Amino acid sequence: MAGGVRLVAGERLAPYADGIRAVYADAFGAPPWREDPALAETYLARLAEDTRRPGFLAALAFDEGTIVGFATAWTTPAPFPTGRCYPEAAAALGAERTGSWLCGAQEVDELAVHTRVRGSGLGAALLGALTAETANGRSWLLTSARAGGALGFYRRLRWRQATHPAPGGRGVAVFLGPRHPADVPAALPD
Repeated sequence: MAGGVRLVAGERLAPYADGIRAVYADAFGAPPWREDPALAETYLARLAEDTRRPGFLAALAFDEGTIVGFATAWTTPAPFPTGRCYPEAAAALGAERTGSWLCGAQEVDELAVHTRVRGSGLGAALLGALTAETANGRSWLLTSARAGGALGFYRRLRWRQATHPAPGGRGVAVFLGPRHPADVPAALPD
């Protein structure tokens, strides 16, 4: 991890677009995601909009001047959003928990590490840098319930899975950061 991790505010993220695109295409082109590399361009367009969200922050990981990982986060609005995978998360948690646990908390949206540096601690460093100053420890994220590697990674970092997967292991898994004050009712099976 030669260059380390650097926090970057939204308005200063544009010069890093090529590096972010390359990491996104590599990380999400690999299993279990298997996304078409062209979706990296779609992600950059969404990222340009995301940088204007309240509380937006990015963490970038560098190795000899090259971006090898990134993570992004913002403050989850109230009322809770209804696009993307949000309805699945809200249905799994219920309205009361969604409002008190997620709205107003820091939402980690993306975390990606280039496959050639996986296992080096960069993912943990990115997530740690992004969430270190979170007010009251209230951070959360969601990922696919089928992404076994991601689920294990978050659990190893002491993030607590707050939702059970749907039948067949489908859907999304909501994780609360290790300092989140919510009392998750029951441990999930490994």
